[in-house]
Amino acid sequence: MILINLLPHREAARKRKREAFYTALGASALAGGVIAGIIFLWYAAQISAQQDKNTVLQTEIKRLEGQIKDIATLQSEIAALRARQQAVEDLQADRNMPVHLLNELVKQLPDGVYVSNLKQDNQVVTIQGVAQSNERVSELLRNLGNNSPWLSRPELVEITSGSVTLSPRDQRRVANFTMRVRLLRASEAQKAAAAAAFGGAVAPAGAASSPAGSASAPAKS
Repeated sequence: MILINLLPHREAARKRKREAFYTALGASALAGGVIAGIIFLWYAAQISAQQDKNTVLQTEIKRLEGQIKDIATLQSEIAALRARQQAVEDLQADRNMPVHLLNELVKQLPDGVYVSNLKQDNQVVTIQGVAQSNERVSELLRNLGNNSPWLSRPELVEITSGSVTLSPRDQRRVANFTMRVRLLRASEAQKAAAAAAFGGAVAPAGAASSPAGSASAPAKS
């Protein structure tokens, strides 16, 4: 017996294919949405974690900045304390500077040289006096520059001719001079002595401020 299907089977097949396609499309869209949601949640979690880390870092940075400011303040205070300590030590050392100056002048003045006035400005001492000749002034400069551990860098400022009346019939020609010399502190003198002991050149450190003063020394024959 032969069966003949007279129904529209082709349209039914196309309908089934269309329904399967739409079902697959919907499933794909749903799967894509689920995957996109998962990816979005993952990125959101990463961003949130990074923001938390950034917040922690900013907090730590602010704390470190505060510590750095405290350290800078401490360093300034330490520097100020060291400066005060150095100033006190310089003042204590400077108390003996006039004594060293007078002692060295007594040792280094050659015969025939007379000191009439001394003036100290910081560590620079101005010496005014009278000498029997220019050679005596040169000898004084050499003595101050080479033989004294407390005096350095003598400099002749002025020398002029003059005369001294010893009696109504006795007048002698003399040389009036003005010179400058640098008076060393105890620490500078020690460094200069150490350098000289090792054969190095004597190079005193820069001058620092100290109260200015003036003194007069008696004439030495």
